[in-house]
Amino acid sequence: MSDSHIDRYGLMRDVLLMEAKAIKLASQRLDSKNIDRLVDLFNDLIGSGSSLIFCGVGKSGLIGQKLASTFTSLGLPSHFLHPTEALHGDLGRIRASDAIVYLSKSGTTEEIVKLFPYLPMDNKRRVALVGNLSSPIAKDCGIVFDCSVEKEACLNNQAPTTSSTLALAMGDAMAVLFESLVELTKEKFAVNHPGGLLGKSLRVRVQDLMWDKNDCPVVDSSQSLRDVILEMTKIPVGGCAVCDERGRLMGIIVEGDIRRTFTKENSKGLETPVTEVMNPRPVSVNPSERAYRALELMEKRQREIHLLPVVSDEEFVGFIRLHDLLKEGFSIGV
Repeated sequence: MSDSHIDRYGLMRDVLLMEAKAIKLASQRLDSKNIDRLVDLFNDLIGSGSSLIFCGVGKSGLIGQKLASTFTSLGLPSHFLHPTEALHGDLGRIRASDAIVYLSKSGTTEEIVKLFPYLPMDNKRRVALVGNLSSPIAKDCGIVFDCSVEKEACLNNQAPTTSSTLALAMGDAMAVLFESLVELTKEKFAVNHPGGLLGKSLRVRVQDLMWDKNDCPVVDSSQSLRDVILEMTKIPVGGCAVCDERGRLMGIIVEGDIRRTFTKENSKGLETPVTEVMNPRPVSVNPSERAYRALELMEKRQREIHLLPVVSDEEFVGFIRLHDLLKEGFSIGV
């Protein structure tokens, strides 16, 4: 068929519909007894601190690697075991208290079948994601999930497409079930992702990124605009705090406030009292709040602001800048 006669839209749509249909049919074949057994297995793994192992060959192996990574990120120690490598030494990574998940469309993958006599865990700790419930791999397992498909989305019904998508989706369903059992919160999830943007957005606090009061321009209400400019020149943070004698925040002055003061017809110039220049009701943030919250306060408004005073019990304790949040990798898209 020539390229001009290919319905590209229809082709891609049909692939998505075919794979979606396979997942829907698999959801209807779920067996509550298998799910209950899986819950018991998860609880046992949690209690014993044991690992969940994924095993497969080819594309199924790649799906297994992804699922092992997913479970690890959710807090359940997990790794991928290649069946051939297992027969050449990697069996030493497995304990009898561990559990293993086989991935095989046919359920007859020779490399996996060869492992059966050498695995230390009993059949109750073996899970199959297979396309044939009567296959040797299915019969070796105490927990079996039906991942059969009518056909592959591949035009020649050869390349793993529908079958690998379904195996991935079934594994994801298992992972979310585990997540519900351990009642994993966003904060707990972030413990395993401290270096990523997600981890930062949930764990980094304002106090971790803010400029301390001692490193910020600060004046009292009796001073003038001249004093503010001198302080902001010495310490170019982008703003100046106006505080009373007890250190409580009365307002802030940023560069835009200074420019607007000099454009007024009745301007007193450098001798203008700070109380006439400052913003007496600035948006502020507490030092213990998440840094991501500070970013929201600065960006999610009609006019973006670049500096927030940090206040604790009315006392000014520092500034946090939009520039520092962006430099740290924060963004509203998280």
